[in-house]
Amino acid sequence: MSTLVVLGSGIMATALATPWTDNGGEVRLVGTFLDREIIDSIKTTGVHPNLKLKVPEGVTAYQLEEAEQAFEGAEYVMSGVNSFGVDWAGEQFAHLLKPGMNVIALAKGVQADDDGNFTILPKALANKVPEDVRNQCTWSAIAGPSIAGEVAVHRHTSVVFTSEDREVAEMWKSKFETDFYHVWTSADFTGVEACACTKNCYALGAGFMQGLLDAMGDEAGDLYVNFNYGAALFGQASIEMQQWVEFFGGDPRTVMGLPGIGDCFVTSMGGRNVRVGRLVGSGLTFSEAKAKMPGVTLEGAAAIVVMGKALERLTERGVIPAEQFPLLRHLYQVVGLDAKVDLPWKSFFGTNGSGY
Repeated sequence: MSTLVVLGSGIMATALATPWTDNGGEVRLVGTFLDREIIDSIKTTGVHPNLKLKVPEGVTAYQLEEAEQAFEGAEYVMSGVNSFGVDWAGEQFAHLLKPGMNVIALAKGVQADDDGNFTILPKALANKVPEDVRNQCTWSAIAGPSIAGEVAVHRHTSVVFTSEDREVAEMWKSKFETDFYHVWTSADFTGVEACACTKNCYALGAGFMQGLLDAMGDEAGDLYVNFNYGAALFGQASIEMQQWVEFFGGDPRTVMGLPGIGDCFVTSMGGRNVRVGRLVGSGLTFSEAKAKMPGVTLEGAAAIVVMGKALERLTERGVIPAEQFPLLRHLYQVVGLDAKVDLPWKSFFGTNGSGY
């Protein structure tokens, strides 16, 4: 029996216990300091309160102070925290990981230093672990269109597992893949992670489409909706995602599959990033919209701010031309600087509307 220990008991980390246990494995689910009520619920009732489902047989819940017990003897480790918790998770792994462990990460996002230099989150996670241990572990990540609840109830889901060593990604695939959880592998670690980050940014902008209709009044969408607007945004996002992947050093073709366009599509269909984008599209500033969603984690907004600030610095340094990434730059104005939505249409799809 393969044992997977998961740090973080959010809905995606917990949902992934379903394919793992379907394959006969054991899952040790360790809550963070924010997850005490979740772990208590699973321990007493077997129900994850946010998923509103019973966790599978084969899942054992542990509070954070029980983490060392949970990690004992495990060969497979998952970082199940979101992008805000990556540094914290790395600090926990610094004393919990042992040489020979295989680590896979879920968080989608990016970090940047003051000069605009980016670090993908699996690298940021690994960098917190002492080098002697870090170099004796393997590091992988999961990306692609995956709604947690759908995974937990066995809906068909297609994802990509990525590692710099494709054999490692294939090893993870063999542990997770089932007749409903379909896994492809990629050695384009950087490209996949660049997709995972940027798709959240552009998906927030997808909410503008419905927000504009909201601002027009209840009857605005009865006859015609706003799909032309949304399609143009999605098209420009697709171009910029390819440019970002190339800038990060990945393969731009990765964008055209599950980690890029596929994941951007599912994220654009709904969720917290789209909801806040819809509020902003209706005429609110981002600060006003965020205030209407207290306690909600907005990873897409956080990624926009990180990337937008870095983009400004990289442009100042002459690394990226000022005309590149017009949609991301506007998203940063909206989210980071509370500007109103006023899309720079003529800068899309080439310069001044003159073509590709």
